[in-house]
Amino acid sequence: MNKLSHLIVKLRYVILIVAIALLIPAAAGYFNTRVNYDILTYLPKEIETMQGQDILLDQFGTGSFVLYVVEGMEEKDVANLKSQIEKVDHVADVVWYDSVMDLSVPMEMLPTEVYDAFNSDDATMMFIVFDEGTSADATMDAIENIRKISNKQCFMSGMSAIVTDTKNMAMAETPIYVGIAVLLAVIVLSLTMDSYLIPVFFLLSIGMAIVYNMGTNVFKGEISFITQSLSAVLQLGVTLDYSIFLWHSYQEELDKNDNKMDAMANAISATFQSVIGSSITTVAGFVALCFMSFTLGLDLGVVMAKGVIFGVIGCVTILPSMILIFDNLIEKTKHKPLMPEFNRIPKFVARHYGIFFAIFLVLLFPAIYGNNHTSVYYDLTQTLPDKLESVQGAKKVDEEFEMNSAYMLLVDKNLDSASMNQMIKELKNTDGILSVLSTDSLIGPAFPRSFIPDDLLSDLESDQWKLVLLTTDYKIASDEINNQIGTVNTIVKSYDPKAMVVGEAPCTKDLINITNHDFQVVNTVSIGLVFLIIAFVLKSVSLPFILVAVIEFAIFVNMGLPFYTHTTIPFISSVVIGTIQLGATVDYAILMTTRYLSERKAGHDKKEATLIALSTSMKSVVVSALSFFAATFGVGLISSIDMIGSLCNLMARGAIISMFTVLLVLPAMYMIFDKLIMRTTFGMNVDTDHRPHLGDRLHRHKAA
Repeated sequence: MNKLSHLIVKLRYVILIVAIALLIPAAAGYFNTRVNYDILTYLPKEIETMQGQDILLDQFGTGSFVLYVVEGMEEKDVANLKSQIEKVDHVADVVWYDSVMDLSVPMEMLPTEVYDAFNSDDATMMFIVFDEGTSADATMDAIENIRKISNKQCFMSGMSAIVTDTKNMAMAETPIYVGIAVLLAVIVLSLTMDSYLIPVFFLLSIGMAIVYNMGTNVFKGEISFITQSLSAVLQLGVTLDYSIFLWHSYQEELDKNDNKMDAMANAISATFQSVIGSSITTVAGFVALCFMSFTLGLDLGVVMAKGVIFGVIGCVTILPSMILIFDNLIEKTKHKPLMPEFNRIPKFVARHYGIFFAIFLVLLFPAIYGNNHTSVYYDLTQTLPDKLESVQGAKKVDEEFEMNSAYMLLVDKNLDSASMNQMIKELKNTDGILSVLSTDSLIGPAFPRSFIPDDLLSDLESDQWKLVLLTTDYKIASDEINNQIGTVNTIVKSYDPKAMVVGEAPCTKDLINITNHDFQVVNTVSIGLVFLIIAFVLKSVSLPFILVAVIEFAIFVNMGLPFYTHTTIPFISSVVIGTIQLGATVDYAILMTTRYLSERKAGHDKKEATLIALSTSMKSVVVSALSFFAATFGVGLISSIDMIGSLCNLMARGAIISMFTVLLVLPAMYMIFDKLIMRTTFGMNVDTDHRPHLGDRLHRHKAA
């Protein structure tokens, strides 16, 4: 590494020029990476609901649909509006009353449940069907074009409308997320650094690494909007302390070397060796997300693991080049760090370790209980701003038709009429079902099959399947609708074992079951990986248990707080926060433990080693935690998308909780379990009879 470090220093101008030049293809890659705003598409492709979605698209040309409510319009005006909507690109069909019969025929001829599905007082409803998927660009464009030809009396509800609004919000807010993260990072760096200009170079080098990371996503084809919104602030948060470490190492080397080139080369070597250990645990946390069957985890995990690697490379190549090239400017802006030295706090913590261990024990079970009972939501509309058109549309559908959602059945076309009618009868008697619409429900004594237009028949039947539309007054992701879907599935499969229940509500039900399983898998994998890394780095059997227990306690406190504050969090938080917080903050514990072992090996007793480890590590831990907090806190504060805001709030709070836990609880663990640690850690044959005096040791540390 030493030769490579000197080569980096020698080629500093070339490195900086190449780094700047690479921004051009990276930016091109960024702008050509598609963003997916529909999280349901990340469900496993092999599950029945996703297979049903493919059948709908392939055989019915139905990629998605929305409910469209019109208030206070004459039938002729509604018919005219319908014809305009049908002309919009990628609108496959618009199903309304005149799809069934001519407007000259009274609506009363329709079966009651069909009439009620289309009408309520002065409001009428259409089903707008698109020929592309829920979150396809073409579908979202069609939604926007329909809104342009609609007036204030028209309301649109459905997943495609929600996805379109989410896209518009995310595109508007993502630059603000980055801006506020940078602003807060500058504030933290101003407090901790000894130069006004060095924070600028930190952020420039990290910014380049972020652009490279986002640009290389083009090889994935697309990323989720959650990954798009979070990756920049997360990468900033978890890699900022690498830059801080390089700067501090460089300043230390300058005190030993008159030659700045040699000082930087040594600093690069020292930084690389330290940062590699730190980054591996962070990468491990993100890699654990890749084990989710809900592939949103794979999407976020790959992008963020890649981001950490780019961050490390940038820290030991681009940043050193910038520092050396602009050294004179940096020197002119030097000042005394504003953050105070922590002298008294370590002594207080080391002296009262028993109190902090008691606090740990008292809080442990309430934290675990809260973590296990925190409420989560799966309905994406639940916390979206009321001003959004999709949210207003959903409320209007509920008010006028007492309908909260709709989903579909795919049934064998060859199922005989008697069985089909009996099945429809059972479905109508199911709790919460408002209507059952199909060719069989339309046909009756007063309405023969020959009356049904061929276009409508093709919408409801293919060569293999019949399509049945169910409307319900239960909300998506509620226990009521999940139980209803289970009942409907049982009824339908009793008549046709190959039948499928498809749509947003059934997909959300699968999402709940899958992510509950993923939560266990991700936690197990992340803990296992971090456990092995700690065991390898520290060469200990007991320390992995202690360090993981300390950080897991911090995670339990973080995830348990929403239970006690009666806050409902998005489902994705419960799955990813634990592994991100573990991977990103266990470094604090490893840093301090490495110093503790070093002092014990040097001959100090457990009390002296604990105090030295805490004294020397406290500032680094505080700076690292504040950096992570700065990158995420502002986003959590301003985001209109609760899934983004909640994730960032939890990450920001998790960084601070982990910081306090490591600084207050971990020293107590050293004191209480010292004998166990010494006996189970390789190379720890401590001779406490020949140890330097604590005061001499601290004096030498300050002098250094």
